[in-house]
Amino acid sequence: VQLQASGGGLVQAGDSLRLSCTASGLTFSSYAMAWFRQAPGKERDFVAGISRNGGSGYADSKKGRFSIFRDNAKNTVYLQMNSLKPEDTAVYYCAARVGYSSDVERYAFWGQGTQVTVSS
Repeated sequence: VQLQASGGGLVQAGDSLRLSCTASGLTFSSYAMAWFRQAPGKERDFVAGISRNGGSGYADSKKGRFSIFRDNAKNTVYLQMNSLKPEDTAVYYCAARVGYSSDVERYAFWGQGTQVTVSS
């Protein structure tokens, strides 16, 4: 299983960014997908997740600014991030598992991470 995350970069506060994560080596439509993020010196935290049926969930602080969606035909999950803030700066990781969860410990498959830096 390989998860390839991309789309990170350096942006200014208030900007938008869309992350992508393309999966291979698994039946993508059978997997829940999620985004986590990890800032320097902090734990890896749940950002958003989407079930195989398209149901989504978000960390409370991300509701309204972030949106997760998937394209099963492209084996890709996306994270649309709007109104970015400096505190959103982190490495963003995508992850996959059979059943939906927001628990970082339950995910066995991880992408390599993509850096998002938001300047003030």
